[in-house]
Amino acid sequence: MDGASEWLAWFDGAAAPNPGRLGLGALLMGPGGKRLEHSSLAGHGCNNEAELLALCQVLEMAHQAGVRRLTVRGDSDFVVRHVQGLAHTAVPRLVDLLQRVASSLLRFDAVDLQWVPRHRNGDADQLSRQALGLVAKPALRPVSRRRR
Repeated sequence: MDGASEWLAWFDGAAAPNPGRLGLGALLMGPGGKRLEHSSLAGHGCNNEAELLALCQVLEMAHQAGVRRLTVRGDSDFVVRHVQGLAHTAVPRLVDLLQRVASSLLRFDAVDLQWVPRHRNGDADQLSRQALGLVAKPALRPVSRRRR
């Protein structure tokens, strides 16, 4: 994507317990450094519902901001694989949310959805946990591998 007009987004959802209350976290960063954050509760369900709802939220934020080209990152393998058509589910609630995501994606010229490891999704994770009143997870430290 064209770096000058590219917006970046991160999403994360949490269920406490799983299934349980849902917390959503979404972060949108504009090319000029503009930063929009979202943290909210979203009813009850499973972690996959939370992740899909968080993706819907960040896509709505991007649409409201007038974004046309977007790179979206999240640590949910379930969401990325399903949205990319690499996996399928028969769970009605999840199918409905996946259709909602597909409709939202049509509002953009280009969206690149990428899976990232959990430690690269820290801000969105913190926002989803904040919605649930949970403390932030400690930052992961790289593991040193020493040979003896």
